Amino acid sequence: MSTQRNTKKLSHYGEGGEVSMVDVSGKAVTTRFVKMRAPVVRAVKRLENPKGNPLEVARIAGIAAAKRTAEWIPLCHPLPLTHIDVTARLCQNGVELQSSVTTTAQTGVEMEALVAVTAAALTVYDMCKALDKSMEISDIMLVEKTGGASGDFRRPAKRKVQPKR
Repeated sequence: MSTQRNTKKLSHYGEGGEVSMVDVSGKAVTTRFVKMRAPVVRAVKRLENPKGNPLEVARIAGIAAAKRTAEWIPLCHPLPLTHIDVTARLCQNGVELQSSVTTTAQTGVEMEALVAVTAAALTVYDMCKALDKSMEISDIMLVEKTGGASGDFRRPAKRKVQPKR
């Protein structure tokens, strides 16, 4: 009698334990949330920040960071990115950040999308920390990817952050 084992394994290690890059492909959309108290949300909405508009600066920081992902993550391939979009929306209890990254390379762009929202979230924190150092950065996750050897992925809906209008 044979038993089947789960064949999943850590993807960055070879048979002898050596570290290696993994080839994955597809597009990624990620969401990150910066939680902040109501007075900080109001200040951001009114653009009361001597450093400028935190949402726009965060968007540009995310785009710039996605281009440099291979410098952040040691085993990531440097990729020719064909499109990067980062959005920052003010919500009732913070800022919702999303990114979408595309390439025509042989590897995927999940890490580039995650780095984009990470840098954007850290930028929001940096620009607003004078008002509240207790802000939280949360909900780092891949939401969707298409293509590649591993196929498509879509995270089941968990919760919806409603933008404040």
